[in-house]
Amino acid sequence: MKQVKVFDEEHEDDLSDSINAFLMEQEDIQLIDIRFSVAVCDCDDGQIYCFSALLLYEA
Repeated sequence: MKQVKVFDEEHEDDLSDSINAFLMEQEDIQLIDIRFSVAVCDCDDGQIYCFSALLLYEA
């Protein structure tokens, strides 16, 4: 069955760590695709970054 998992972090290294941890926990999945996105907001307190990834996999 095809499934998706969404990750969202404020730093790209945290995003990598989250994805790698998820993949290490999953033994019997086949990764189909990864979609990556970055968004930036210029706020009064400074810039806020949002690094996101969507993993499409078969379980």
